[in-house]
Amino acid sequence: MQIQDLPYPDPGVPDARSGPRFLRWLFRNQLPGQLRSLAWGLLHFASVASLPFCVGIGVQAAVDRSGSRLALAGGLMALACAGNAVGDTFLHRAAVTNWITAAARVQQLLARRTATLGSTLTRRVAAGEVVAVSTGDVEKIGWFVEALSRFTAAVVTIVLVCVGLLVYQPALGVVVVVGLPLLALAVLPLLPHATRRADVQREKAGRATELASDTVAGLRVLRGIGGEELFLDRYRRASQEVRHAAVRSARMWSLIAAIQVLLPGILLITVVCYGVHLARQGRIAVGELVTVYSSVMLLAYPLRHFEEIAMAYSFSRPSAKRAARVLSLERAVDAAGAPGPEGSASHGRPSGDLYDPATGLLAPAGRLTAVVCGDPDAAGLLAERLGGHAAHAPDALDAPDAARNGSVLLGGVPLDELPLDSARACVLVQDKDPVLLSGTLRELLDVPASGAVGAHEALDAAQCGDVLAALVQGSLDAADPMDARLTERGRSLSGGQRQRLSLARSLVTDPEVLVLDEPTSAVDSHTEARVADGLRDLRAGRTTVVFTSSPLLLDRADQVAFLHGGTVAAVGGHRELARTEPRYRAVVTRETETEAKAGGTTGDTTGLGDGDGAGAGIGTDDLSGLDKLVEIEETA
Repeated sequence: MQIQDLPYPDPGVPDARSGPRFLRWLFRNQLPGQLRSLAWGLLHFASVASLPFCVGIGVQAAVDRSGSRLALAGGLMALACAGNAVGDTFLHRAAVTNWITAAARVQQLLARRTATLGSTLTRRVAAGEVVAVSTGDVEKIGWFVEALSRFTAAVVTIVLVCVGLLVYQPALGVVVVVGLPLLALAVLPLLPHATRRADVQREKAGRATELASDTVAGLRVLRGIGGEELFLDRYRRASQEVRHAAVRSARMWSLIAAIQVLLPGILLITVVCYGVHLARQGRIAVGELVTVYSSVMLLAYPLRHFEEIAMAYSFSRPSAKRAARVLSLERAVDAAGAPGPEGSASHGRPSGDLYDPATGLLAPAGRLTAVVCGDPDAAGLLAERLGGHAAHAPDALDAPDAARNGSVLLGGVPLDELPLDSARACVLVQDKDPVLLSGTLRELLDVPASGAVGAHEALDAAQCGDVLAALVQGSLDAADPMDARLTERGRSLSGGQRQRLSLARSLVTDPEVLVLDEPTSAVDSHTEARVADGLRDLRAGRTTVVFTSSPLLLDRADQVAFLHGGTVAAVGGHRELARTEPRYRAVVTRETETEAKAGGTTGDTTGLGDGDGAGAGIGTDDLSGLDKLVEIEETA
């Protein structure tokens, strides 16, 4: 595989049982590139190692005044230099190719696993760890794969040189053969200490990264409550801890590098002293002494690869462990033996009623169903379960064990038996904290779609007129709102504006079933009423499930399902349930259950005023960031 051939058509199925197993699997899959690098490395190192023999022949020829041998030595040196140049050039090319292709393979594997897990990934792995794996860890893993072939070539060269010295000059060759293994193994006792310090540095760096991402996510809220300096000081302390850990790690690696310089120097002095003694006794010739001396001096170059491979492995081992942890995560249905993303279900794209046997929730085909659940976390898990790709949703539902094991059915077809891409094409789930990617609005809405709903229709239904105006105002070079650029995660927009853009993107796809989790929680009541009307009109004839407690949306639903204790407790119209079901009224009106049973209502059950106020500019994404910040503050 060459760089121009990337990405891989199929990166393979990794062995993610442990970090070392993952590295071995990666090495096996990179074997052709490793062999090419090894071949060029042998040519390079052999050419370097042959230079001392050529120099020795030339010196001895000059001492003996032999012109023919001097010419032979010159020809051999020219050949060795040419081999060195060619070998070094193509070794570097092959090594870099191995590095990039290995890193690309890991990135493809991580991207596929992320797509498979969806929003459940960050619930099972910290966001900072995901960032670390997909950036720095990928490079460290690629470094080890790339360095392994060069290290192997260096080892083979050292062995060949030692054998050659034993044959060429046994007396000095024995000294070299005994001394070189000691040089190579001298740093082994220091490697565990260096590895531990490197692990501490990476752990602290991961914590600092996570703290930084959480601070940025909640920056709008922090500015509102005056907490910027507090979290800035915390990040300063975290970054200083990373710096101190990096310095301690660098000191250990500096010590290892110093030993790698000191011990070859001692060996070189020993060889020279003993060689001069042998030359005075007439046991060796001057040319032989120069050859052995030059060989020992040049062997310091391949010996450096022992230090490099030790560093590469110590850095890549925890990186591979983290990557294997992410790659080992599976959908719950995959772990249970159901078909995964490449399953072979014979069904096409089913249609019909959406039914969840775990809760008894039934969303009739072609109708707008609102779901009221008192626990927001349980609602989010159920929304993911309806999409057929939740990892832990069944365990979170208080349903009988037999019901928990049942898959969500679409038109009688279990979603878990469909390939993942087919399940997601049938059912689209928009969670309560959707992400807006940076780019133009046209690129944001350029998603796989049926083509029945245009971008402007979706924007109108989601009431994005003020959003378009804000984007044009913020983009001086964009006369068309569709060419206006969105900042990262849409941070220049308010929470309500981000929610409406996300809703428009979901409407453009026009799936068979659309599941929305709190799509208007950050929108003011007047806009929310218009969004509810637009959603109902645009999705007419399509199955739509909305998780909400907003009376404005509930009043426009064809039916409302109320979940209590993990199962459907009541089904009916909003006004009917508000009159007859005290527990439902308690959730919708935010009153206590005792007040609801007594018949009192503290809010408007038909609800024309259930908005958080978009003018405040605080949406669910800001609040989720604040929740993380508060959690960090409490644990600190």
